[in-house]
Amino acid sequence: MAGIVGYGAHLPRHRIKVEEIAKVWGADAPSYKRGLMLREKSVPPPDMDTITLSVEAPRRALARAQTVDRAEIGAVYVGSESHPYAVKPSGTVVAEAIGATPDIHCADFEFACKAGSEAMFVALSHVSANQMPYALAIAADTSQGAPSDALEFSASAGAAAFIMGRDNLVAECLHTHSYMTDMPDFWRREHQFYPQHGGRFTGEEAYFAHTRGASLALLKKSGLKPADFRYAVFHQPNGKFPQRVSRELGFTQEQIDPGWLSPRLGNTYSGASPIGLTGCLDVSAPGDLIFMCSYGSGAGSDAFVWRVTERIDAVRDLAVGTHRLLDENLIYVDYGTYVKYRRKIRKNE
Repeated sequence: MAGIVGYGAHLPRHRIKVEEIAKVWGADAPSYKRGLMLREKSVPPPDMDTITLSVEAPRRALARAQTVDRAEIGAVYVGSESHPYAVKPSGTVVAEAIGATPDIHCADFEFACKAGSEAMFVALSHVSANQMPYALAIAADTSQGAPSDALEFSASAGAAAFIMGRDNLVAECLHTHSYMTDMPDFWRREHQFYPQHGGRFTGEEAYFAHTRGASLALLKKSGLKPADFRYAVFHQPNGKFPQRVSRELGFTQEQIDPGWLSPRLGNTYSGASPIGLTGCLDVSAPGDLIFMCSYGSGAGSDAFVWRVTERIDAVRDLAVGTHRLLDENLIYVDYGTYVKYRRKIRKNE
């Protein structure tokens, strides 16, 4: 049985409230708080990008993994749609920063917001096939939203990391399923700084159709029912979408609460459902089943069934928990500082 040996997350301390963005553009802040269930979002400072996030999260995963020898990590995969370089890998920087050996396979994954679960799927496959003892999968983004666009109220930053292996598991992966179609609901062409989206088209035809497709197929494959799970995590571009799709599938609010982070964190894109998974692992008990389903525009979903092991009680406090990162030592910024941090004012070159 393969699964998670160690896990960790990293979130920026800086936040901006939706009212602060709304007052600049004359938008109706209460509509974002009620309709999309967004209160605030994380803001990466100038010295934070996908690579720095991708270094901090696996350090926490390694702390929880305890016995993992870095020389036995056979792969480092970073899933993101905001890699700092167009032609330089993020994974090589991360591998060297965490002390992995040069005898390693690295790759950067892209698939909009499911690039992180994509990295998890491949890392899990390698260790399941006995190709290597351990593989590291990272989901990280510092997402972009154009000024005054609806995405500006949600696009945020964060990362989660998972060391996959076969021994001393924190959570076993019992089943997986992927579902995807050619659905152009969200895109960013080469040399464009901000992405474009299909507005309401990104909802029913894209997010909901693919999340339901992967989730229903996995439930059928596993023979499990929503009531069999302690927790469930879905991709969360806002607060409303995961709440609605979980209810349609038969999950309760209590099941999604520990991983339902977007109202206070925003949309961390590739990190959204993986960070939610770390939040669930932080409060899980041995034997708990966790359902997880990602979503990425373009479009597709990866779904997983995880079973928490007895080892969770021994390792959860070896690194700072996700909910502490979400709630403690926060620094709130105004819109001017946010614009400066996100480099939204760009000089002509």
